[in-house]
Amino acid sequence: MKGIEPGQRDVLLSVGQVAERSGVAVSTLHFYEAKGLIHSRRNAGNQRRYPREVLRRVSLIKVAQRLGIPLASIGRALATLPQGHTPSAADWQRLSAQWKSELDARIEQLANLRDQLTGCIGCGCLSMLDCPLRNPRDELAAEGAGPRLLGPADDA
Repeated sequence: MKGIEPGQRDVLLSVGQVAERSGVAVSTLHFYEAKGLIHSRRNAGNQRRYPREVLRRVSLIKVAQRLGIPLASIGRALATLPQGHTPSAADWQRLSAQWKSELDARIEQLANLRDQLTGCIGCGCLSMLDCPLRNPRDELAAEGAGPRLLGPADDA
């Protein structure tokens, strides 16, 4: 690694140092750790200490999130890398190739929704047979009458 003096590769970083160097809040690092995306060790005082490769992993996570990749997908991808391994350009190529197909599928889905949107603006039907956004292929008809669309899942 360039810029690292001999003997510095094994230096562990505090959570504050990782936050400062990565531009990510301490709480976000704790969240990533709770989700299993990054790992720390504990010192004698029970403080988190991170290996240097966590900086590259955090960068990879942030770039993937910016691309719209869900954390679950990021976690599955990172799980394919060995612990203690600094993600490389080759790793990024492999991971990004996986995500490209996910992104292409989402782009196609969004383009279809965009193209269907103009037929729905202002109709207020929310369940007509031909409403491709709220009730595609009249799927709600099979569920019978009732206020099932107004439940907690729709509040999100």
